[in-house]
Amino acid sequence: MNFLQSCRKIISLLVLFVISLLAQISVLAQNDSVPAVATPTIAPTKTLTPSAPPLSPEATSNSISSDSVQPFQAFTQGDLSTLTGNIQRPNGLLWYNDKLYSSCSGDWTVYEIDAATGETAQYIYGVKNAHTLIATGTDLDFSLWIPDFQSNTVTQVSKGISKNISTNLNGPWGISVLETGQFLVSNLHTNDVVLLDGTSSVEVIKNLRSPTGLVADSDFIYVANTGSARRAIEWFKLDDTISSSAPIDASDNSISHSLVTGLQNVTSLVMAGDGHLYFSYALGTRGIVGRIDPNACRNKGGCSNSEIDIVLYTEMAAPLAGLTISSDLVLYVHSIYSPDIYWVDLKSNVRN
Repeated sequence: MNFLQSCRKIISLLVLFVISLLAQISVLAQNDSVPAVATPTIAPTKTLTPSAPPLSPEATSNSISSDSVQPFQAFTQGDLSTLTGNIQRPNGLLWYNDKLYSSCSGDWTVYEIDAATGETAQYIYGVKNAHTLIATGTDLDFSLWIPDFQSNTVTQVSKGISKNISTNLNGPWGISVLETGQFLVSNLHTNDVVLLDGTSSVEVIKNLRSPTGLVADSDFIYVANTGSARRAIEWFKLDDTISSSAPIDASDNSISHSLVTGLQNVTSLVMAGDGHLYFSYALGTRGIVGRIDPNACRNKGGCSNSEIDIVLYTEMAAPLAGLTISSDLVLYVHSIYSPDIYWVDLKSNVRN
């Protein structure tokens, strides 16, 4: 009798096991028809960035504009190559004659970097905090012109000798040279642009919003308004601006100076050899490089953020402090938080 009871218990347990197994198989079969939800993972990076998932062109394009159509696929952090990583807190960056010049706020030094090999040498000491550099002259006899944000000066560096040209500025950031030999300089603290002629300066544009990057060609001036998404980049006629008896009022709503709207924290502006205006800005906490055709945007009364070409999505924390482009369209970029300078050849994809 005990033997029969034992057999019955074993059979009952086997039946329960089979029923449970069949129930699990049924649940698994139902789950197979439901799409799996992927958990995002953080891609490895050499840059010092916040611990957040890397941006992808698909994800970020939706955050910019749901109907944005890009004419080419943007570069990403994985497309970048490292040129050098041994300088201290690089800030301003300039390509000139196959060399890069980077002003570093970490040690008050401007470095000269071979754009092909990354070989680095100290060029001049004493520039405290410069966001922009430009060069004038010839390949063998040239000068660097550097607005020092911390010292409120514009410094000329020529043949290893530096001298202050102007000392009456207020947070100088961007600089551009005119055909006349004069300079335009943006002052972040006084929200204006001044015309620098020798050691004297005169205000030519007022009521900007924390102006940073600045470029000018033979006809127009372009200014980045880092303090305004609505007026992210403005444009002005060069002749009207420098010949006016009074400063042009950028806040005058009766005249539209809008070139690009809807961007956050635009800093560097670069006019490249392909005729496009390139600029760095922030998308959330990440640094982005975009470009527009300035003629097209001016003629239509300004472009929105959905109409720009996104050139580069990075994993670097905004702002992208340094941005420059060589004559053969190699883009160099770095973040203020990292010693690494990266490059990518814009010609490596077909870009019309």
